[in-house]
Amino acid sequence: MSSKFSSFSRRGPDNVTEELVEVLSGPKSYEFKALFLEVHAALKARNVAGGGEEMLRLRSYEKLQTLVQHGQVKKTGKQYKGVRKPILLLAESLKSLRENGPVFTPRPPYGAPEKAIATAPAPKAAVAAKAPKAKAAPKTRVVKKVTRAVSR
Repeated sequence: MSSKFSSFSRRGPDNVTEELVEVLSGPKSYEFKALFLEVHAALKARNVAGGGEEMLRLRSYEKLQTLVQHGQVKKTGKQYKGVRKPILLLAESLKSLRENGPVFTPRPPYGAPEKAIATAPAPKAAVAAKAPKAKAAPKTRVVKKVTRAVSR
C-alpha cells in the first residue's frame, strides 16, 4: 500500500469536458450532432474515446447541458455557442487541473487528532456577551403498545 490514507482519490481532468470547451471556445455555434462529431474526432485522435460511441454521446450531451446550466454555454433553439468569458475561465481551470492535478487536502488517518481550523479571533465583547448554554433535558421515548384482535 503506497498511500498512508485509505480514502478514495479525486479524479483527474475530464477529457469530454475539455474537448467540449475547446470546440465551444471558438466563435462558431453548433448543433449537437455537429458538435459531437468534432468532439468525438478529437477524442479519437487523443486515443481516449473508449466506452462506445453511444455512451460517449450521452456523456457529451449531459456535460453540455451542465455547461448550459452554469451559464458557460448559451443555447438558442438547437444551436450551442460558448459564452466568451466563462468558457475561457473554465478552459484555464481545466488546463491548470491537467498540469497540477486535483487540489485536495487528504484526511488524517483514523484516530489521529484533528488540527483546529484557524479562524479570526472573535472580539472580546462578543465573547463576553454570549451566555452559556443550558443543558437540554434528555429526550424520552414514548412507546405505544398496539394490540391486535385475532379472529378465528
